[in-house]
Amino acid sequence: GDSLVLRCTVAMGTGPLSFSWHREGSGAPLGTGPHLELRHLGDNDSGQYRCWVSDGDSVAESDPLNVTVL
Repeated sequence: GDSLVLRCTVAMGTGPLSFSWHREGSGAPLGTGPHLELRHLGDNDSGQYRCWVSDGDSVAESDPLNVTVL
């Protein structure tokens, strides 16, 4: 039932950046900002989360972050 905030930071980039959050096995993006707030966590929120960042020319993908809800 607690909340969790995931943040995505970028070392370098040019132009406006766009963010996209994804969880393994889910279709549509979960969010489109530099942070993702998961509210009222439950068992179904466990999984691997990734952030994708694009500057219009290239896309960078974060390492997966494993989230386990007990």
